[in-house]
Amino acid sequence: MANTTDTLYEIRDPRFQNLIVSSARLEELYSGCRWAEGPVWFADQNCLLFSDIPNQRMLRYVPDHGVSVYRDHTNFINGNTRDRQGRLISCEHGGRRLIRTEIDGSITVLAESYRGRRLNSPNDVVAKSDGSIWFTDPSYGILSDYEGYRTEPDLPTRNVFRLDPVSGELEIVADDFNQPNGLAFSPDESLLYVADSGASHDDTLPRHIRVFDVLDGRRLSNGRVFCEVDQGLPDGFRIDTAGNLWTSAGDGVHCFAPDGTLLGKVLVPQTVANLTFGGPRRNRLFITATNSLYAIYTTTNGVQYP
Repeated sequence: MANTTDTLYEIRDPRFQNLIVSSARLEELYSGCRWAEGPVWFADQNCLLFSDIPNQRMLRYVPDHGVSVYRDHTNFINGNTRDRQGRLISCEHGGRRLIRTEIDGSITVLAESYRGRRLNSPNDVVAKSDGSIWFTDPSYGILSDYEGYRTEPDLPTRNVFRLDPVSGELEIVADDFNQPNGLAFSPDESLLYVADSGASHDDTLPRHIRVFDVLDGRRLSNGRVFCEVDQGLPDGFRIDTAGNLWTSAGDGVHCFAPDGTLLGKVLVPQTVANLTFGGPRRNRLFITATNSLYAIYTTTNGVQYP
């Protein structure tokens, strides 16, 4: 039975009370997106970058200074992360490719095809400590002209890929998803979590997050369902330093313990697409939700990335 203490939190397990600040409020930092996505925190620049996919732009939020346009004509960029050198890595729906923004602002294409066939539409991405880049490739960006360009897929499956940091080789590490979406490693990188949001277009398909054992730093094994979202779909998500998983959902952000127990929810007025931890101590949860960017402070800290 849920214990709803106010209109902000829904507590399902007493452990959730140790992760939230009871006096914190949900702040709407910006409104005006068509579909806000892909938040990534730049600690060295004290700013957050995030995508507004249909408007083909990336926005930058700087605390105490608000939001400005970081990049126009993005070709429908969705998910973003930073590599271990601090460079921006982005999933580009329109170009059906994974790109890197260099320090001088130039663009390097990291992946756009697999064995001679174009990728579907890279969606979300994460960098591993060994320099490898892992990303999901569902078909959302080619289903319509709203978040990309409508076309038929070249690949027979919707995959999770690993890009080797030395050889540049692209390999499929999982090919049995309906629509692979958000992904993140556990704090020690022994586990990889991947969302399957297949129910977005077919209610009979999954709305869950799977977890895999990571073998030799490059292979996945023992895939199993970690949790299921009871409202809407799992899209983007992040892990805190204790191994709790904070995921987007239809009614807000759902927090799951490492054992898969739903601890509680942060209720958000709009459907949540993605989130990330940021701020000087990585205890501020930034939430991209349909038209808006929200933030709320927590008592936990996100896993440290560059």
